[in-house]
Amino acid sequence: MEKAILSPDFQRDIQRVPVAMVEQAAAFQPAILADVAGRRGAVHGRIRALSPLMKLAGPALTVEVRPGDNLMIHAAMSIAQPGDILVIDGKGDQTCALMGAIMVNQCKAMRLGGIVVDAAVRDVLELQELGFPVFSAGTNPNGPTKFVPGRVNWPVSVGGVTVHPGDLVVGDADGVVIVERERVAALLPLAAKKVADEAARIEGIRLNKQLRPTWLEGALRAAGVLKEGDSL
Repeated sequence: MEKAILSPDFQRDIQRVPVAMVEQAAAFQPAILADVAGRRGAVHGRIRALSPLMKLAGPALTVEVRPGDNLMIHAAMSIAQPGDILVIDGKGDQTCALMGAIMVNQCKAMRLGGIVVDAAVRDVLELQELGFPVFSAGTNPNGPTKFVPGRVNWPVSVGGVTVHPGDLVVGDADGVVIVERERVAALLPLAAKKVADEAARIEGIRLNKQLRPTWLEGALRAAGVLKEGDSL
């Protein structure tokens, strides 16, 4: 049976970051990934987990909606695959919730990887108890409409970051970082090295062997705070 012909604004098929890379990336904090990506990809701090224990990692299934309308979120959920992260450009609107307990229970039952929405959600206590990772820009008890078309699996802007379908999304209590799908393979070894370097640095601090960063005096000279030959 042939698939129905859909608007070009609704894309079914995308190229996702490979599952093996998602599994590797899930071991790293978003802070580590943002650092090795050149301090890029971290979404605005207004988008936060509903519970600090919530974490997510997976490929982005992108959705763009008009403020206050969640029609296209329902459409996106109909084609989502297990592990997908719904990344929703809700224009930062907080005058109503785009999702609540019913939709999030559906996402959990479908074994999606989580939700990142630049807009509000509701039923917060139920969602916290459910434990499914939801990152939002706020909360509001008011419900949405379901009338206005939007886009699924097109580039979106969420928290000031451009997200393409299939990009890597990683989130924890610090926030959410987006890594372009094409860059993930190259950044994973850098992330592993940074974790090892930071662990060694912290161990040095604990042992009272390195209480000052090795780069500090060089940076101060470059900034003109210290003259050549001077030291702290």
